[in-house]
Amino acid sequence: MLEIPHRKEIEWRVSDGPVAYPAAVATMEDRVAAIRAGQAGELVWLLEHPPLYTAGTSAKPEDLLAADRFPVFQTGRGGQYTYHGPGQRVCYVMLDLGRRGADIRQYIVRLEDWLIRTLSHFGVEGGRREGRVGIWVDRGGGREDKIAAIGVRVRRWVTFHGVALNVDPDLGHFDGIVPCGIRSHGVTSLWALGHTPGMAEVDMALRAEFEAVFEDRG
Repeated sequence: MLEIPHRKEIEWRVSDGPVAYPAAVATMEDRVAAIRAGQAGELVWLLEHPPLYTAGTSAKPEDLLAADRFPVFQTGRGGQYTYHGPGQRVCYVMLDLGRRGADIRQYIVRLEDWLIRTLSHFGVEGGRREGRVGIWVDRGGGREDKIAAIGVRVRRWVTFHGVALNVDPDLGHFDGIVPCGIRSHGVTSLWALGHTPGMAEVDMALRAEFEAVFEDRG
């Protein structure tokens, strides 16, 4: 596991191999408690998971189409069913909103900005859509596909969970769920759109744009 020093006491952590979901949740829980107690600094953790589905607090049973395909984990983040797996960059963000304005909606906006700006590094125009969580791309002919998911939890103004950007996952793995409860649109990835960065290149873009979106605005 590579740990990258970061100014303003934010730690960046990049995990080299797949991280089991329960282990990731346990690590986040511990870190959030430590941040809240003033015993640790903020953390951005970049990783991949083995193939799995997660159910957010708004998940509907009928949106789990293949319950036996991959492990399914109930999670305390907002949102519905999502897929995580190899080729997807998961970014778990543990920030102290208490000293960053205590504004959850603004935090979500900044996460969206972070993803949109990261995608622009690779020539992809991502955007928000009214009534739909995440970041979307226009495929033409009225088709729009989701390229990044957002699901967060905040405990006593400390954030955890975060975002997931589709770099080159197996898009067929999304077929076991209705992603985020949206049946009328699909999912895509950087590679499916013809842009083929490696994960390290994506991480560099994420790092640069995080600093621009979060740190320059406090």
